[in-house]
Amino acid sequence: MTEAEIIDALLAFMAGDDASEDAFDAMALALFAYQFENNAPLRRFARQRAKTPRNVRRWRDIPPVPITAFKELTLSCVAPDSAMRVFMTSGTTGGARGKSYHPTLKVYDASMTANFRHRFMQERETIRMGVLFPDETVLPNSSLAHYLALALRHFGAEGSGYLMGTEGIDVEAVCAALDRATETGEPCALLGASYSFVHLMDALPPDRRFALPAGSRILDTGGFKGQSREMEAAAFYDQLSATFGVPKRLCINMYGMTELSTQFYDDGNEETPPVKSGPHWIRSHVVDPLTGREMPQGAIGVLAHCDLAHFNSACAILTEDAGLDTGDGFLLLGRADGEEARGCSMAIEEFLRAAQGRAG
Repeated sequence: MTEAEIIDALLAFMAGDDASEDAFDAMALALFAYQFENNAPLRRFARQRAKTPRNVRRWRDIPPVPITAFKELTLSCVAPDSAMRVFMTSGTTGGARGKSYHPTLKVYDASMTANFRHRFMQERETIRMGVLFPDETVLPNSSLAHYLALALRHFGAEGSGYLMGTEGIDVEAVCAALDRATETGEPCALLGASYSFVHLMDALPPDRRFALPAGSRILDTGGFKGQSREMEAAAFYDQLSATFGVPKRLCINMYGMTELSTQFYDDGNEETPPVKSGPHWIRSHVVDPLTGREMPQGAIGVLAHCDLAHFNSACAILTEDAGLDTGDGFLLLGRADGEEARGCSMAIEEFLRAAQGRAG
């Protein structure tokens, strides 16, 4: 299939409602064949694992690419300089930044808006939004900045906008916006990185509280490491709910990454960790990071995702996040450590040897 044919097929699949395993397998195998043909590092790695379009029969058999490889290699089916947009990891831990090349944003944008409408907006058409994150002019290579720009563009009611400037969060503007919502009774939404909410709550006077109207909601994403003080998840959502008057069932966390084009959501944080799940064009399983062997349900391993929307790079990725399969989604248990972390390190070494054509 050509790039144009892949894009058309993906958009049609995403717009449809066939969530069966057979339908997903068919689309995943077509995409794997396209990436195998056009992405040389992925092809060399798959061959080392004895996985080719001739013998891969299920999405679960597509060898997942360790996300660290996005820092070391160019994983793209098109020439990098022809990409419309390049999203890059934050680089908060130093060193190289992972890159995802997008020859078009049609598929990414369709994935984000359909999923966001269902999981965060919950079929509501618009809501007044305040964004606690820099815009795309400040962070042009940030997938989160683009994600939040899409949220504003497609779902932000009149009066929506950014509440963070070059000097950081505009606390006065936040308070004014939330006070106005309280006075008018119009529901509102705050969206941003998890650490932005920590900074905001720390900047508010100790006794400052809001009682946002019914239907108001909060979306946070990411963690706190290196960006703010650390908080346990339960304490974080307790404080969010108490500060803004939003029930924890409407304090929704989005789990996404630069190496994916689809996001996962939970259904609120009344209990932590909550179950995360995605739309019908992404599948997840929990694996042994070194062998790729699928772990039995209820066993902790490392999360691997197969995201059909990430069509130009590698649809199957191996994260560095520990998780547990719940049958209807997964529990995100934080960064892998111990044996899982060592397995991730060995997996990336194996990938790089194969992808660069080096001997083991």
